[in-house]
Amino acid sequence: MHRHYNGLKTAALFGVLWAVLLGLGGLIGLSTRSSAPIVIMALVGVATTAYGYWNSDKIAIRSMAAYPVTEAQAPQLYQIVRELSVRANQPMPRIYLSPTMNPNAFATGRNPKNAAVCCTEGILQLLDARELRGVLGHELMHVYNRDILTSSVAAAVAGVITSVGQMLLFFGGDRRNSNPLAMLAMALLAPFAASLIQLAISRTREYDADEDGSQLTGDPLALASALRKIEQGVRIVPLPQDQKLVNTSHLMIANPFRGGAMTKLFATHPPMGERITRLERMAGRPLN
Repeated sequence: MHRHYNGLKTAALFGVLWAVLLGLGGLIGLSTRSSAPIVIMALVGVATTAYGYWNSDKIAIRSMAAYPVTEAQAPQLYQIVRELSVRANQPMPRIYLSPTMNPNAFATGRNPKNAAVCCTEGILQLLDARELRGVLGHELMHVYNRDILTSSVAAAVAGVITSVGQMLLFFGGDRRNSNPLAMLAMALLAPFAASLIQLAISRTREYDADEDGSQLTGDPLALASALRKIEQGVRIVPLPQDQKLVNTSHLMIANPFRGGAMTKLFATHPPMGERITRLERMAGRPLN
């Protein structure tokens, strides 16, 4: 189903993430006499991530100040989501609107039975029905592909690595049995590497949702057209860099913030131009 082998890429990235974690574990064994504080920090990180996984829909909806809408209030939105849900043989998700002109959308929930779809008022004004259908197909596939689970596991492992790195940096271990410079380098670089790998996993999931969503709708050019408009719209009306929004931005169809050089390095989404090119290849022709 994934023509660009994004599932394999995700598995490989997880392998690298675990290799970094095991490398840190080996360093701890050589340089410290007790790993109890690190284990406690790791358990706290995993527990926090588990809470986020089980409550992902509530956290994301709250961060966008979204409100539930009825079919009478948003008939077109309900019609599109219902049609795609039936086509995918999945239950109808809850539907929300967010009162912002930033053109964006997201779907969240740990499984299809607990899914929620949210569109901003801005995206409803920007896109036509065909483009909106392409966007909603993409977002629903995030739920059907269990991407909340994938991102939660990646966040948990990255969080453990960061905790271990902080403990090494803070306590330093038994310097008689270790190389202080090597330990300092690992303490600083391992969390940085873990963050980049976590972001890379998020970006491969976006490619998957683009491809699978386009197969669900049967119209990759609709999503390509929508992404062009969304990219321009986000530049005009970016979201503020509020931490609550930053924490949930990876769920959205596009990066909701104004980009910069460092922002692109730590982006949760792949380059928009590359996403559009892949969609055009799926359709067999460029978008006019």
